[in-house]
Amino acid sequence: MFRRRRSADDEFQDEAYDESAEDEPFTDVPLTESGPWDAGQPYPARERFDFGSLLVPLGPEHEVHLVMADQQHAVWVTIQHGESEMQVQAFAAPKRGFLWDDLRAGTAREISEAGGKSQEAEGPFGTELLARVPAPPGQPLSGPMLVRFIGVDGPRWFVRGTLFGPAASGGEPAGLLEEIFGDLVVVRGDHPVPPRDILELRLPPDVQKAFEEQAATAAAEENRFQPDLNPFDRGPEFTETR
Repeated sequence: MFRRRRSADDEFQDEAYDESAEDEPFTDVPLTESGPWDAGQPYPARERFDFGSLLVPLGPEHEVHLVMADQQHAVWVTIQHGESEMQVQAFAAPKRGFLWDDLRAGTAREISEAGGKSQEAEGPFGTELLARVPAPPGQPLSGPMLVRFIGVDGPRWFVRGTLFGPAASGGEPAGLLEEIFGDLVVVRGDHPVPPRDILELRLPPDVQKAFEEQAATAAAEENRFQPDLNPFDRGPEFTETR
C-alpha cells in the first residue's frame, strides 16, 4: 500500500532520497505534548515491549504480537483487546513534508478500486479514514468489513494504526487501543532509510534469547534420538545429465 507507483500527473512527489540529507537538522515537526512519541524526545515512563523501531505499551487487558512475513522479516505489530484488533507499523519519512495526507488519499483510491467505500473524519489523532472494504477472499458471507486508519507524522517517521472489529467504529470500544497508539514510542535511529520504507521490527532481546535457547534444546533432543550413521552405508546419490 505504501509502495504504489506514481505517474507524472500525481500532485505529490516524494523528496529525492539523498543519504547526505540525513545529517541536516529536522525542523518540520515540533515537539509534542502527546504521543505517539519520538524516542529522541521526553516521553512518559511506562513498561513497553521493545520491537526495535516501536516500543509498545504492556498491559493486562491487551495482547501484543509481532507478525512475521517470514523467519527473518516482521511486517507489523498487532495489539488485540477483546474482539478488536489494531495493526501498527512505522515508516521512514522525508525530512521535509508529511506522508499521512498523501497516504490517506492513496488508501482511499485503492479501497475504491477494490469495490469498497471510504470517507475522512476527524479523530483524536487528527484526520483519519473510515472504510468499508469487501469481505476477505473465502468469506463472502461475512459481508463488507469496517476498517479505520489512523496516522501520525513525526520527525523523519510516520506511524499508522489500522483498527478492526468494534474499535473500527470508534467510541468506547476503541478507547484502550487509542490509548496504546498514543503511547507508542518510535525509534527512528540515525541510519539512512528511504522514505516510505518500513522501519525494522524485531523480537524483544529477552524473547529472542528465549526462542534461541528453546530451539537449541529442541535440536539437541532431536539429535539425541537419531541413530549413528554407519560409515560403510552408501550415502545419498544423484545423477547429473549434461
